[in-house]
Amino acid sequence: MNGYQVPPYSNGNSGNGAGPSGNGGGGSGPGSKFGSVSLLSVDPPNINERLPKEIILRVFSHLDLVTLCRCSQVCKFWHQLAFDGSIWQNVSLFEYGKDITGAMVETLAKRCGGFLRSLNLRGCQNLNDSAMRAFSYHCVNLERLNLSDCRKLTNEACKHIRSCQNLLSLKVNSISNISDDGVRYLAKCERLVELDMSWCNISDEGLTRLAQSCRHLAALQLRGCRDITSHGVAELSRHCTGLRVLSLYECGHNIRDEAMQALGANCPELRTLCLSHCGHVTDTGMIGLAAGCGQLRNLEVAGCRLLSDSGFQALARGCPQLERLDLEDCVQVTDITLAALAAHCSHLRILTLSYCELLTDDGIRQLAGGLCAPESLQVLELDNCPHITDTALEHLVACHALQQIDLYDCQQITRSGIRRLVGHLPNLKVHAYFAPVTPPGQPEPRRRRYCRCCCSLL
Repeated sequence: MNGYQVPPYSNGNSGNGAGPSGNGGGGSGPGSKFGSVSLLSVDPPNINERLPKEIILRVFSHLDLVTLCRCSQVCKFWHQLAFDGSIWQNVSLFEYGKDITGAMVETLAKRCGGFLRSLNLRGCQNLNDSAMRAFSYHCVNLERLNLSDCRKLTNEACKHIRSCQNLLSLKVNSISNISDDGVRYLAKCERLVELDMSWCNISDEGLTRLAQSCRHLAALQLRGCRDITSHGVAELSRHCTGLRVLSLYECGHNIRDEAMQALGANCPELRTLCLSHCGHVTDTGMIGLAAGCGQLRNLEVAGCRLLSDSGFQALARGCPQLERLDLEDCVQVTDITLAALAAHCSHLRILTLSYCELLTDDGIRQLAGGLCAPESLQVLELDNCPHITDTALEHLVACHALQQIDLYDCQQITRSGIRRLVGHLPNLKVHAYFAPVTPPGQPEPRRRRYCRCCCSLL
């Protein structure tokens, strides 16, 4: 032999006697030359035998969908565990939206069964109504369902969803095929707390039916539902008095002061309200809202051009807990509004004043000296405020918590003013734009001009 070789291990005793002692028939084995060599069998530990099934399931429950499917291909035992319903309680297929088919979703429903609690199918554009039928049959304990942008779904899907009586949160926004007929089925889910029906074709009829049945609603998104009027909002406020979040963004001119007065009278727990681009709301509505919604934290009224200082003065006095206020393009707002906010709203963190063209440096001075400025104010947006100058930036030095300021198209703001502000607030992010300086060109020769009135040469 040129070198020592370990003989292959055998579980049994071979007939040739080539065992560990080397006393076999040939006598020329390693044992005869080096003495007794004992080779022990050391099998690698089997994780399936060393760990309880419950521990492996717990590990699998923390894996993402792709990794879990890969683990299912290791062995039959892992395949069984990987598709155990207990670890499929929260499923999100959002990242694979365009690749998900209705048949795949039906298979998933059968595997998850009653274990499934939360399902995110947002953007699964191939999803159809039959898949919802499978979920309504197998996943009766479903609590959270996101079907946003599943645009092939219709009212028939709502008919199946009504079987999920434990449903607490539902998102069907951007599904234009859902109308008041679909809402009639969804109203059977009486435990709903959160509902998003933005950009669906619903009207006051559907909203009223929903409010009458789902009295526990706390958050409702109705963005872009232009057939909803003040009457529907009033009905909502009467039946869902615990409402905390309501978005009527771009619901149009049908939302008027009566809706705001109804919310103020019936929804004292309201925390967040979006009225952006509801252009017929006036100071009267704002005063009614402020009178009853003292817990309001976030208000968006961008593009509500009929609102003025008197409405926002009432808001500041009645809603001192305000944290975020969006007044973009409220063209009647003046320094008086800023003075009211400075005096009453000590928790204000985010304030948008873009396109409020009547504001001046004095308004910023009052805001910077107010209750919110030293510790609370973090974001201030002043885009396209033509009367704001570097003097306003000097006042903002007192806002120690300020993290971001937007100054696009503020023509009287200079680079040096911004540098001085950043010198006092080094962590501040400034968003501004300065048009590049155009180099002077050669003077053009004087040309003859014609008067358009008499066509005579000038």
